[in-house]
Amino acid sequence: MSETKKRYATSFFGIIDLLAILPTYLIVILPGGQYLLVIRILRLLRIFRILKLVQYLSETELLLRALKESQRKITIFLFTILNLVVILGSVMYVVESSNPQFSSIPESIFWGIVTITTVGYGDIIPATFLGKTIASLIMIIGYSIIAVPTGIITQSIIQVSREEDNKKVIEQTKENMFSKKCPGCAFQGHDLDAAYCKRCGERLEEE
Repeated sequence: MSETKKRYATSFFGIIDLLAILPTYLIVILPGGQYLLVIRILRLLRIFRILKLVQYLSETELLLRALKESQRKITIFLFTILNLVVILGSVMYVVESSNPQFSSIPESIFWGIVTITTVGYGDIIPATFLGKTIASLIMIIGYSIIAVPTGIITQSIIQVSREEDNKKVIEQTKENMFSKKCPGCAFQGHDLDAAYCKRCGERLEEE
């Protein structure tokens, strides 16, 4: 058995796994052992591994900044879609006046939302030729605009990433400008309080 397996067997999560598996075998040996199956709930403690996701907080911050940057564009887009489904839903209510499924304007607006988002529940169906034509138009519009929010957010992510990269380059440039230069290898990029070169070990000149 490798050292890694031994280490895992005596680790916290290894003991949790052992306690979760043992009741399965104990119910065969001990009468009434089925009550020990409740111990298997201890496996829920493994959910604490999600804390390892902390290392991705910088990427999450980048995504949140991109969403904040594209907030106005997304709001305008949603407002436009809202107006569109209200208008088309009202038109369908008039066109399908003889269809009992389009019993009210809110019902027609609901149908418009379901259709333009390409969800298509199928609980409300137009019956007239004009209604089907309008429905086909709404479906085509839905397919053409479904990628708009993705494009807006993607553009914002690229822009924020470039800003972060430019900021790092500027900070690095400033650090190199004001850092000490090694008289031996000419390496520049030391800390301001450094006494020796991190590359060749030469003593740095005092400024």
